[in-house]
Amino acid sequence: MTEQGTAAYAGIEGLPPLVGSALGRAREAGFAYCCLPGQGELLRLLAGGIGPGNIGETGTGYGVGLAWLAGGAHPGARLTGVEREPVRAAAAREVFQGTDISVRTGDWRLLRASGPFDLLVLDGGGQGKGEEPPLDPADWMNPGGVLVIDDFTPLTSWPPSHAGRPDTARLYWLEHPRLCATQIPVARDSATILATYTG
Repeated sequence: MTEQGTAAYAGIEGLPPLVGSALGRAREAGFAYCCLPGQGELLRLLAGGIGPGNIGETGTGYGVGLAWLAGGAHPGARLTGVEREPVRAAAAREVFQGTDISVRTGDWRLLRASGPFDLLVLDGGGQGKGEEPPLDPADWMNPGGVLVIDDFTPLTSWPPSHAGRPDTARLYWLEHPRLCATQIPVARDSATILATYTG
């Protein structure tokens, strides 16, 4: 979730229908933390690249990120999100009513039962930020699958730091021995890590 991500959509027209629907629900609820438009475009592109594979997302919120994924996904792809807040999860399920997209209510770890994944977006758990340990890609991913971890500041020095200390979450993904990882900007002040699980 990105602080003020919802506000970043002001003035943007021509959004995919599901994205517009999810964004409308987030705005009605006063939810400020939707993924950035640039992140959404990246998700749509990545979803299109995996074909009829398995796509998952933690921290679905009102469904904006999952809607971007759906906008690019192959018709045969399976999409599942998980959201811990019941009101948000219910609203997201309404957005995807009439589709095969599933939104579960509960802790992010519940999503593991829907794996292994070919594309996994960590937006609300499993990232390793704060006190929570990161997930182990071997437990969640198909070989060749791509992990997406957003909401980093752009990398300007090495080793990366956060709040004056080593950025252990970023280092975990960038230096993981079973991942080929890189970081790309999605906005002037926001970056995303993409990591391919080598198996």
